[in-house]
Amino acid sequence: MSFLNNVITGVSLGSIYAIIALGYTMVYGIAKMLNFAHGDVIMVGAYVCFFATSSFGLNPLLGILLAMVVCTILGIVIERLAYKPLRQAPSLAVLITAIGVSYLLQNGAQLLWTSNPKIFPAFFVLNDKRGISLFDGQLTISYAAMVTVVVCVVIMLALTIFTGQTKMGKAMRACSEDKGAAQLMGIHVDGTISMTFAIGSALAAVAGVLMCSAYPTLMPTTGSLPGIKAFTAAVFGGIGSIPGAFLGGILLGLIETFAKAYISTDLSDAIVFLALIVVLLVKPSGLLGKYAPEKV
Repeated sequence: MSFLNNVITGVSLGSIYAIIALGYTMVYGIAKMLNFAHGDVIMVGAYVCFFATSSFGLNPLLGILLAMVVCTILGIVIERLAYKPLRQAPSLAVLITAIGVSYLLQNGAQLLWTSNPKIFPAFFVLNDKRGISLFDGQLTISYAAMVTVVVCVVIMLALTIFTGQTKMGKAMRACSEDKGAAQLMGIHVDGTISMTFAIGSALAAVAGVLMCSAYPTLMPTTGSLPGIKAFTAAVFGGIGSIPGAFLGGILLGLIETFAKAYISTDLSDAIVFLALIVVLLVKPSGLLGKYAPEKV
């Protein structure tokens, strides 16, 4: 049963990576830029929820909603101040700016909340180690794992419907294909990109709460490594693809969990990135990504 337990753990961890990766893949798919500050927005969302519930006594649901609102505003502000002026700049300039914003958020968090780790509070069933027992107690599916997976699937389906059926979603897809043509057709490109950042940042807040509920140590660098792994998951599944981000996150969680269980805890991160290299060598566009030849 240890194998099945590892599968459940891997899917639960992968669901958190998938939610973060969805934010990465949406921003890249529409704006064609890599927002490496996304992992630190996760950290900000977790801190907002932490203080809202522990210091101000808000209901956990209200704390999560407040974290989503704050992260949404933060995402829009970052896009307007840091990325919008670089819309026509080389991709390297945007990448360096994203790294700078990441360090700005980390150091700002250290100044505001110090670097001392904080223990994230228990929310509903998210910190409950009990769950559904199967096979005479040999296999347990925790409530936290079930909630995380369900939230991830609901978000993926909602984003798929949003981008495929709504007017704003179609505008996002048009901007993804050709921003100039989309603008000629009357689409507000800047507003569409800002909306993309807003949605991605709101998802980051949800991911931050789920991650800190499962692994309850919160500090200014909490979002750094999960952010990098989620970016890996987005590339793994095919960056720009919503189902690809979901698939990449789940596979990444499974690979990491099984690497820790059967190979080495110390080498698990290296094995994750080795798997990414192998996949990209075989299929450079990712598992569900589409090859797009560049016109010259």
